[in-house]
Amino acid sequence: MIDIVDAASDQMEASEGVSLKEEEPANLVTSLREKLDSLSSLSSQSCIYRIPKRLRKWNNEAYTPHIVSIGPLHHGSTDLQAMEEHKLRYLKDFLLYTKVSLEDYVKLLREREARIRNSYEETIKLGSDEFLEMILVDAAFVIEVLFKFHYNLINDSDRIFSKPWLISDIWYDILLLENQLPFFILEDFFVKARIIVPPEQDERHSLIRLTHNVFKNAAFLGEIEQLWTKLCSSKIEHFLHFVRICHIPQEPPPKGKLITLSAPNATQLHQAGVRFKVGSPKNLFDIQFKNGILEISNIRIHDDTEAFFRNLIAFEQCHMRVDYISDYFIVLDRLIDTPNDVELLVECGIIENLLPNSQMVVTLINNLVFGTVTSTSNFYFANLLGELNAYCSVPWHKWKATLNEDYFSTPWAVISVSAATVLLILTLIQTVCSVISL
Repeated sequence: MIDIVDAASDQMEASEGVSLKEEEPANLVTSLREKLDSLSSLSSQSCIYRIPKRLRKWNNEAYTPHIVSIGPLHHGSTDLQAMEEHKLRYLKDFLLYTKVSLEDYVKLLREREARIRNSYEETIKLGSDEFLEMILVDAAFVIEVLFKFHYNLINDSDRIFSKPWLISDIWYDILLLENQLPFFILEDFFVKARIIVPPEQDERHSLIRLTHNVFKNAAFLGEIEQLWTKLCSSKIEHFLHFVRICHIPQEPPPKGKLITLSAPNATQLHQAGVRFKVGSPKNLFDIQFKNGILEISNIRIHDDTEAFFRNLIAFEQCHMRVDYISDYFIVLDRLIDTPNDVELLVECGIIENLLPNSQMVVTLINNLVFGTVTSTSNFYFANLLGELNAYCSVPWHKWKATLNEDYFSTPWAVISVSAATVLLILTLIQTVCSVISL
């Protein structure tokens, strides 16, 4: 009897085991299906990114706002809370200035909410009301800051413009990649409020002119007349993209296959007879080599330069298939290898060094390209590096440079060499005459 019960028990356990095994796949499928169904669709509209770890690890501070958060990626940061009340005050000023109701702006934002969210690469977890409130406050703050600066609308009670240099820190925060708002929402606000900045006739052109005027010094921008056609015909994603559009030449050098990343530094080029010349101020990121002359546009190096350049590079690395600025800094990294290279370029007027010493410039430039990904088959300055390497491989160029440096560097040296040459010729003539007379 016991055996029969045990057998029946074993049969039931086996049956339950089979049942459980059948349920496990069903549960797994259900769980995976729920996860797949809950995935949000990806958008091709994203243009605002978190900095990749491969770039951020080299200088986290260069990508992090210090005064104000703009947009959702640093929203709520405890280090930036002091500015939140000022942002609300600027929203109040904005509403008074534009004479558009709060309800109308909220309605406009609700209609654009999906597109705004899609502008960010990562999914924004904020609820609809909190998200739209943040965008409204931040957009109004940005526009008010632009206006107050442009029209010099400053009073003693303003806690931003009345503080020495605080606005400069805000400009650089607004240019960080993680601190961007989509440009189209600022355009929509301009259209809604019918904001016109003379001498423009429409709202979009007004925003372009205002943006250029505010950032022209902080971002080394050329004159608006030189950039107007390019800016007006471009789809501008955000402020950092605006700056990049300004700096990319209309006709960049052709891409080529990079044979080697090795290249002589500025001192070695100088020793090989290469002369350095300040290039056109129209394009900050421009290098040209022709007839032994290397032209490089003037570049000013100061405390905020690294963050500005790093964020431009990061935007290219995240968003573009065109790495013009990244390639430029790889070339500059090869040219600047020692403090002597910096001092040579300072002497030529190419670099303005506002840092304490030349070694700091070397470190800054060399560190900029750490973590960047480079296409050796499509490198913008491949021909340039090839020409520089080829020029330095010709011995005559170095001999000529040494001759000029040692014997023709000053007028007195030229006179001395000329006199010695004349004396040598006269001596030879006298010797020949003496021989003939014999």
